Amino acid sequence: MDYLNHLFFGIYPYIALAVFVLGSIVRYDRDQYTWKTGSSQMLESKQLRKGSLPFHVGIIMVLMGHFVGLLTPHIVWETLGVTDSFKQLVAMGMGGFFGLICLYGLLILVKRRLGNERVRSTSSRMDILILLLLLVQLILGLISIVVSMGHLDGVEMVKLMSWAQNMVLFNGVEASAAIADVHPIFKLHVALGMTLFLVFPFSRLVHVW
Repeated sequence: MDYLNHLFFGIYPYIALAVFVLGSIVRYDRDQYTWKTGSSQMLESKQLRKGSLPFHVGIIMVLMGHFVGLLTPHIVWETLGVTDSFKQLVAMGMGGFFGLICLYGLLILVKRRLGNERVRSTSSRMDILILLLLLVQLILGLISIVVSMGHLDGVEMVKLMSWAQNMVLFNGVEASAAIADVHPIFKLHVALGMTLFLVFPFSRLVHVW
């Protein structure tokens, strides 16, 4: 079990991020014309407009929250007088609010992609896979908020911060050790997040660049 934990949370993230960076560079170098979303607006625009704005607003805010929350050193929060429990409550509140906004938009986009025959016929398997992966990841994130309500001391949040910051410092051993005993929902959320980085260069997600 220790080996698997280190494999998934101490080694796999580096593989995913390496593919994310190198794959994006190679795709831009070889296929610049695919460096876009390949919009299907001409096929259907009403549902696209309805779902796109809340999805993008929600996901941008969620990603920003993850970035700040996970990568800001713990000593900074202590210096500012922010306790672990208070930080967790803020993270749960903001994550839940923008997560639900994102979920609303994403459900519309998934329904449009799968339910509109014209849009579905022009969609690649990767287009559909990415939407479904994002949907599962978002649901896992919202479930993790419910799980967090069972322990408001911020302990597991600090462990996730330690994992992320050790990964940035290329200390995979300590990173995997930090996350070893957190709730399985958080582990699934992290692993799927890394998988999204892995498939990023091979999907329309490259339009983020």
